[in-house]
Amino acid sequence: MAHYAELDINNRVIRVLTACNQDIATHGGELSEEAANYFGTYTPFSENGVKWVQTSYNNNFRKQYAVLGSTFDSIKDKFIAIQTHPSWSLDANDDWQAPVAYPTVTTYGDNVRYFISWDETGQRWIGKDRQKNEFIWIPSSLSWVSTGN
Repeated sequence: MAHYAELDINNRVIRVLTACNQDIATHGGELSEEAANYFGTYTPFSENGVKWVQTSYNNNFRKQYAVLGSTFDSIKDKFIAIQTHPSWSLDANDDWQAPVAYPTVTTYGDNVRYFISWDETGQRWIGKDRQKNEFIWIPSSLSWVSTGN
């Protein structure tokens, strides 16, 4: 099945629907404007919709699969993921990056993985072990330090 993202006036994805592969193939083929327009003839726009753009469920084209709230960059011809935190910025590959690089050490003890999450308020990575003890990643020493919690 082919998939189409409905975009609003700001190129934000407002829904993603499936289309028949045969319909797409006989009306211009994948990634064609003709196929997108044909899809629109039998799938009307929602209230804020203005354009249909094909997306790839397997990430074979347009960088990644469109999801609700992501955006389409028409100049780069790709979908951009949702910015998960205000402090994060897009890198050269259009992937969101934290202002502090992800920890290089992700395990403790006998190779048990930390549960790692971003702390937007503190602008740092927090790790928790199985007992829910909390640790802060210190990039300068490439190590975790216990918060005592």
